[in-house]
Amino acid sequence: MLVRKFPRHTLMILLTAALALVACNVGATPAPTVDINAINTAAVATAMGQISAQLTQTALVAPSNTPPPSDTPIPLASFALPTSASGSPTPGGGLPTVSFNSTANPNTTPLAGFTPIGSPIAPAATTSLGDACNNSVYIADVTYPDNTEIKPGVDFEKIWRVQNSGTCTWDEGYKLAFINGDKALDPVSFEFKRSEDFVSGGATADIGVNLTAPLAEGKYTATWQMQSDSGVYFGTPLTVVIVVKK
Repeated sequence: MLVRKFPRHTLMILLTAALALVACNVGATPAPTVDINAINTAAVATAMGQISAQLTQTALVAPSNTPPPSDTPIPLASFALPTSASGSPTPGGGLPTVSFNSTANPNTTPLAGFTPIGSPIAPAATTSLGDACNNSVYIADVTYPDNTEIKPGVDFEKIWRVQNSGTCTWDEGYKLAFINGDKALDPVSFEFKRSEDFVSGGATADIGVNLTAPLAEGKYTATWQMQSDSGVYFGTPLTVVIVVKK
């Protein structure tokens, strides 16, 4: 009897406990479920809000489309055409012309607004090239002026008259040096060695070089220039021009 009642009693206890647990769970709040679609919707809304805020800030700092102020044109100076003596414009409205057809009476009237150029530069033969100490000026040809005819092979002495236009004396160490020309003339340089050949400042002297006419006919030219005792060239170049002809 005791063995049969124990399992039934135990079964009753277990059934009662199960019913009690079921009764407790009937009023409890069920666990919430996760909505994936709601989370995605919230994320998209947040991103769109951030993008909208950035676009609003960019629009606030965007440069203005107002065009810059236009440049004010600078007026150019106007020039009036020259007029005739009566005050009327030059016929045809053009500039006055200068005539160069007549060599006897050229038109030397300067144009308005222009300063006329002075007299032409003096030829090289009369130009002084040097400084206050060393300088010389060509005066004249003493012998064999330019284009003198000489027979082939003849020895001759070309002499120039020059002035020492500087303050230093042409003494020992100075020379009249050959600088350019036909070597067929056997050109040589004149050196100031003797005291009687010295030329003081302001004095005039005749200085010459010994040459030989070439054997071949033709025109020959050579040039000399003064050279100081320090080797510096100065003064007017001196030339010889001869025509060798049988």
